[in-house]
Amino acid sequence: MNKYFAELIGTFTLIFCGTGAIIINEVQGGAVTHIGIAITFGLIVLSMIYAIGDISGAHLNPAVTFGFFFAKRLAFKESIIYILFQILGAFAASLGLKFLFPQNINLGATIPAGSDMQSFVLEIILTFFLMFVIMNVSTGAKEKSITAGIAVGSVVGLEAMFAGPVCGASMNPARSLAPAIVSGNLHSLWVYLTAPFIGALIGVIVFKIIKK
Repeated sequence: MNKYFAELIGTFTLIFCGTGAIIINEVQGGAVTHIGIAITFGLIVLSMIYAIGDISGAHLNPAVTFGFFFAKRLAFKESIIYILFQILGAFAASLGLKFLFPQNINLGATIPAGSDMQSFVLEIILTFFLMFVIMNVSTGAKEKSITAGIAVGSVVGLEAMFAGPVCGASMNPARSLAPAIVSGNLHSLWVYLTAPFIGALIGVIVFKIIKK
């Protein structure tokens, strides 16, 4: 059970710090800033990869777990349990933030700034980038695995920095599901529950093609 609880703790930390940064930025009148929010997401992913990567692989994301399942690196039953614990961790984080900031309306939920289709396509592309990098840094020499946290954390931070204002740069169904349900704001939730899985699938397929 260690790896499942590691995923719960890791996902809790990601959602608590990431969406917490969004909430605190709103509460404090922009004190964190958009760049600060993007850096927060990147740094917490980097930190969790080094903290629990050797226990569970630090997926922290149902779409990433789905990608590993599709790549035949994770059994079906194990994938389902991973996703369940990731969702539990995300909900625990959002509920904790709801308790701390009861007046906040969205709790850091991902909401498209433009059309749903624009965010849908963006989320597919962003998750493709993320999964492609993850697949490449999670295989090979030990030296490569040492830098995996930096590579993946950098991608998350980069994508949050340039795409966050448009689509929220979720790339993670659990990250979008929990704040939406807890806040009651289900607007365009379908985008974030479908696009990341498609992007992860494409990322694995492209990785397999270029690695042949």
